[in-house]
Amino acid sequence: MALPAPSAIAELFKPITWFPPMWAFACGVVASGEALSGRYWLIAAGVVLAGPMVCATSQAVNDWYDRHVDAVNEPHRPIPSGRMPGRWGLYMAVLWTVLSLLLAAVIGPVGLAAAAVGLALAWAYSAPPLRLKRNGWLGNAACGLSYESLAWITGAAVMVGGLPGMPTLSLALLYGLGAHGIMTLNDFKSMEGDRRHGIASLPVALGPQRAAQVACLTMLVPQGVVVALLLAWGTPWHAAGVGALMVAQALLMRRFLGSPTERALWYSGFGVTLYVLGMLIAALALRSVTAAGTLS
Repeated sequence: MALPAPSAIAELFKPITWFPPMWAFACGVVASGEALSGRYWLIAAGVVLAGPMVCATSQAVNDWYDRHVDAVNEPHRPIPSGRMPGRWGLYMAVLWTVLSLLLAAVIGPVGLAAAAVGLALAWAYSAPPLRLKRNGWLGNAACGLSYESLAWITGAAVMVGGLPGMPTLSLALLYGLGAHGIMTLNDFKSMEGDRRHGIASLPVALGPQRAAQVACLTMLVPQGVVVALLLAWGTPWHAAGVGALMVAQALLMRRFLGSPTERALWYSGFGVTLYVLGMLIAALALRSVTAAGTLS
């Protein structure tokens, strides 16, 4: 049996996609308010689990079950191009699932539970019979909640040794809901193959213009709630920072909405960067009030 080249394996796992859950995990660590000293190994292991393991697994699973769609949209990818021969795409997905669970077990019960949920969502998103990605609303929700909310909660949970408080859960949920819009941006590049193979992504189901409007609103509204929470928690400067980033996103969105199909990738590069910077500001705000003892 022909073996895949290391370069094809690396491309299958898509390292560029690891950043969002790694960043969200780090935001959870920051938001926990716990001291970092003496826990660097735990933090490093969690970041690796979130990105190079669980997220990479989700990419391999998705590429295997999307190989026919990718043959239309992106035939240069490792599986449709033949650089990942036979069933090696599936084998790598299964192997990385097992390795992810082993690393999570080393981190502890919290890490293991979070990894199990994340991996279950990864398989449910791409693999039959559920294949949540066939519905743009459900599939994007699964991705957003897994990549952002679950990773954020896990980062906080491994630091506090259990389920974090409602302030942390609130921020994690809000940024995960906003990430639904980020996932929609990613669907614009796959419209042709999705349409042919019956995948009702939002750009296919709603049309590019309406899908773009939904994506923008989905990203902005949760951030508005975050600003309100930061004000209620007595962190006006942090609230102003997140608000300023929202205004910058809205200005970029005006250009994106003028030609969404052509500018989705452009907006992902600039607007999403502002979105994740706001996540860190919100995490720092929560850390400051937690350290001051003014918020439970």
